[in-house]
Amino acid sequence: MLKVDLHTHTADDPVDDIPYTTFELIDRAAALGYEGLAITLHEKQLDIRPFAAHAAERGIVLVPGIERTIEGRHVLLLNFSDGAEDVATFADLARLKRRRRGLVIAPHAYFPSTSCLRGALERHADLFDVVERNAMYTRAVDFNRRAERWAEQHGKPVVGNGDVHRLMQLGTTHTLVDAEKDADAICHAIANGHVIVESRPLSTVEAARIASALVVGFDPERLVNEIGQRWQSVETIARSIAGTHISGSDISQS
Repeated sequence: MLKVDLHTHTADDPVDDIPYTTFELIDRAAALGYEGLAITLHEKQLDIRPFAAHAAERGIVLVPGIERTIEGRHVLLLNFSDGAEDVATFADLARLKRRRRGLVIAPHAYFPSTSCLRGALERHADLFDVVERNAMYTRAVDFNRRAERWAEQHGKPVVGNGDVHRLMQLGTTHTLVDAEKDADAICHAIANGHVIVESRPLSTVEAARIASALVVGFDPERLVNEIGQRWQSVETIARSIAGTHISGSDISQS
């Protein structure tokens, strides 16, 4: 079983301000044991070729993807050989599916946002292969439940995705896929329901932390790491000047 996330964003995103690179996302995912990632920038399909070797060295296969706005609603289009960037209407999507193989996922379908599918999912049910369980939920507030009921009623698989805009979002919700480590095999297995969703609700503190990071526009975890690295540099310089070991506590007391 492969641990995958099929809804992530990086600094290459032309719409959202993301504070980490594609390489940093891959490295963080590898540290958490992921074996497959779809990098789904808004409105732009990332050319994954420059990143494929870096990912493969870390045991990760990259799946081509895009989060496309279709008639004002967000839709994940994965593993289409071409044409995904040109889809603007649900009629376009229907034509794309007739011409090319790929996977269409309904992300955060019933979340309270005008960009979420909601009624469009019901009107265009035949165009969707999979429904997403989105990681942004708590025990008390979970907008995924209606989407999962819809998926059960329509015989559609469910996948767990992080919808990652900050690295701290990786790890609480993901999908295990029974497939070979290959983009085509992963998408085929998902479409046929060979998946297990592993997901836990966020604590109130975690949800607030993520929400604040998204609103403020930076990743607190990354900021803490950068401060730590800079402090280590200060220590190194101080040791060099003094010629003796100077601890952080010594500096703070000087």
